Amino acid sequence: MANKQQTRKIILDLAVTLDGFIEGPKGEVDWCIMDPDMDFNNFLNRIDTILYGRKSYDLWGQYKPDIKVSDTEKEIWELVHSKEKYVFSKTQNKSENNVTFINENIEEEIFKLKNKPGKDIWLYGGASLITTFINLGLVDEYRLSVHPVVLGEGKPLFTDIKQRVNLKLVETNRFSSGVVQLCYHLHEK
Repeated sequence: MANKQQTRKIILDLAVTLDGFIEGPKGEVDWCIMDPDMDFNNFLNRIDTILYGRKSYDLWGQYKPDIKVSDTEKEIWELVHSKEKYVFSKTQNKSENNVTFINENIEEEIFKLKNKPGKDIWLYGGASLITTFINLGLVDEYRLSVHPVVLGEGKPLFTDIKQRVNLKLVETNRFSSGVVQLCYHLHEK
């Protein structure tokens, strides 16, 4: 009997405020807690590919942390930068190093990517890319780390979702910082 390769999962993993924002009104993420209890390295070792929108890639895809940050944070960024990266952009199309730009045929490109051998895939964002993936039914797992802060305004996580997405809670984690992580899979009807 031949081993059937398991399809890779697209995992939306991100930080969100209690009131549902992924950024403050000026793009700030200073409220995001890098809690060592969360063992983010474990998540990063589950994936080998990161999906970015162009703006998110420009901000974070090549981000270099300050030399004063903790060794844990330096290690996290080294792991992030070791992954294969795909950037979704309507304007850029030059591929470089381990970065591939995708301009069209998102569903087709993701289908090919999910069926390639490898680990799971992190849908990093931004907000419009997340919306596109949800509306196309391309997100397999939602890992939302809810941070203990209310911003009152900012960029919401979910906007312009075209249809209901039923999810099944599969795991919750509570951390000493007050962050609560909720992990959902698509709920099969």
